[in-house]
Amino acid sequence: MLRTSNKPEWRQKNMKLHEYQAKELFNKWNIPVPAGVLITDEKSAVEKIQSMNSSPPWVVKAQVHAGGRGKAGGVQLVSSKDEAVSAISRLLGGRLVTHQTGPEGAVVRKVLLEEGLAIEREFYLSVTIDRSAGRPIVIFSPSGGMDIEALAASTPELIFREHVDPSLGWMPYQTRNIAYRIEPLPEAGVIRQIGEAIRNLYNLFISCDCSLVEINPLVTTSSGRIVAADAKLDVDNNALFRQKQLASIYDYEEMDPLEREAGEFDLSYIRLDGSVGCMVNGAGLAMATMDVIQAAGASPANFLDVGGGAGEEKIGRGLEIILSDKHVKAVLINIFGGILRCDLLAKGVCSAASKVSVDLPMIVRLRGTNAEEGAAILKESGLRFRVAGDLAEAAALVQEVVGEN
Repeated sequence: MLRTSNKPEWRQKNMKLHEYQAKELFNKWNIPVPAGVLITDEKSAVEKIQSMNSSPPWVVKAQVHAGGRGKAGGVQLVSSKDEAVSAISRLLGGRLVTHQTGPEGAVVRKVLLEEGLAIEREFYLSVTIDRSAGRPIVIFSPSGGMDIEALAASTPELIFREHVDPSLGWMPYQTRNIAYRIEPLPEAGVIRQIGEAIRNLYNLFISCDCSLVEINPLVTTSSGRIVAADAKLDVDNNALFRQKQLASIYDYEEMDPLEREAGEFDLSYIRLDGSVGCMVNGAGLAMATMDVIQAAGASPANFLDVGGGAGEEKIGRGLEIILSDKHVKAVLINIFGGILRCDLLAKGVCSAASKVSVDLPMIVRLRGTNAEEGAAILKESGLRFRVAGDLAEAAALVQEVVGEN
C-alpha cells in the first residue's frame, strides 16, 4: 500500500478521481473533452469565467465523488456570466445530496465550468473488468446519458459488449462489431472517431491500472466531433504502488472523516447508515454479523474488520471510531479468536471504553482462543457489556436493544 506524506493510507477497493482530474487524463490520452476551467473559490470565479475561450452557454458542474449530480442540481446550464457566477456561488460550500451520498450529502469544494456543446447524439462507453471472463470488457450503448443499470434492465439489447484480449488490445474489427449495430448508422468519420476513443480509453485503462473508466455521455456534436461530455475514473487500490502520481492527486477531503481516521490505523472501516456499530475480525465474519443485525430488525452502522493481527491499541482505536459515530445506538463485537486472541480483544475494548464516555449498550460474542478469559475480563471490567454465548443470543440481544431504543 502507498502512503503519501501526511495522508491516511487509502483503504477502499478503488480510488476515485474527480471528473476534472479524469478529463485531464483523457486529454493526455487523446480523448477529446470540452474546454473548461476549475473554480475552487468565489473570489477567483469572475477571473476564471473571463478566461473561458468560448461564449455561453456553459455548464457548471459540482465536483464530488458521487453519481446523480444532475438530478440533485449539481449540473447546471447557464447562458450568461452572471448566471455562471450565481450558480457557482450557490454550489461552492454547499452540500449536494444525491442517491449515492446519503441524506447528509457531500460538501462541494470545487466546481468545473465547461463550454456548452451542440449535441446531436449521445452514447455510453466504459471499460471495466469482467471477472467471470478474466479479462477487460468494453461496454457501449447507443443510448447515452441514461443510468446504465436501468438501461440494461429495461432494454438489454441496447448494451453492446466486447471482451478484449490483453495480448492484442483493442482491434479494428471490434469497432466495426459495435458501430454496425448502431441505428441509424453513424457517418464514416464518426465511426472512426468512436474507434479511436475506445482504443485510447482502453489504453488509458490498462496503463493507469483502472478498475473502471466511463464516459456517459460520449457525444457527437453538430460539427461532427466526438467529445467526452462526462468522465468517471476509478483506480485499483492494489496498483497504487506503481501509480504514485495518481495516488498523490487523490482528494482526501472526499472521504468520510471516520473512514479517513480509520485509514491512519490500518483499519478496514466503511461507514453505513444504520444504528448498530459492529467490530469483527475477518471480512466474511463481518458480512455474517451484518446479516445478524439485519435479521434482528436493525441496520449496521459500519463495516469494521480489525484483522487477525490487531493489537490492543488498534482494537481500542477501532472502538473509539465506532463510538464517534453519532448515529450508533448500540455496538455488537463479534470475534472468532484465532490469530487474534479473545483476551487481547477484551483488553483493547475495555481500554477504549474506559477512555471515552460509553453510555451505549455493548454486546460481545467471543469464540476461539482464550474466549473464556476474554469474557471474564469483560464481566469484571465494571463496564456496560452484555456477553452473548452464541450468534443466536447475540441476535436476541440486538433485538432487545433495538426495541429499547
